Amino acid sequence: MGKKENNSADQQVKKEFIFQKKNYLFMFIGLACITLGFILMSGGGSDDPNVFNPEIYNFRRIRLAPTLVLIGLGIEIYAILLNPHKTK
Repeated sequence: MGKKENNSADQQVKKEFIFQKKNYLFMFIGLACITLGFILMSGGGSDDPNVFNPEIYNFRRIRLAPTLVLIGLGIEIYAILLNPHKTK
């Protein structure tokens, strides 16, 4: 009675991933930038807590590394919002 007829279009539903190769490429680039930023940020401490090491305040740790992390996060957001199916 309430049986539904199956159309050929219903049976041939193509399953597709949300992200394509281009999205994953940008995600990998963003992840590499974030990782490089955290690696550059590490170190600069002192083994003796009574000795101050001014190396902790150099350009690499204060400016370069956080900038790389923020750029990497921006690339990650771009990779998520990128629509690979969009044509110009």
